[in-house]
Amino acid sequence: MEILSVPTEVCTLYPESTLGKIYLDWIPQPGDHIDLEGKTYTILERRHRYQFRKGKYNLFRILVYVQPAPENLERSLSNGRWVIGDSNCRYNAGSEMIRCAVNPNGPCQGCRFWEA
Repeated sequence: MEILSVPTEVCTLYPESTLGKIYLDWIPQPGDHIDLEGKTYTILERRHRYQFRKGKYNLFRILVYVQPAPENLERSLSNGRWVIGDSNCRYNAGSEMIRCAVNPNGPCQGCRFWEA
């Protein structure tokens, strides 16, 4: 499926509001980061809107729910995907959404719980 330019509506959950509408040439996934008007947001949820045309459904619009990304965003590559924090730490959650159980707000550098 080739996506040339998909209209995407960016919204927050709490408080529920629309931040803006942009066109993306990629399909956003939960955990990805998106820049809008100079601020970085983490995508929490993605919803598709389809339109029935010429006997089939076509992707019409994408709706993404976001939250502001933490300013001290540390990311590392683990098994071909980006995770928050130091992926070499024993307690790292291996997630795009949360760093770890013992120090979820970070930073990883200088953390007293860090273990290889």
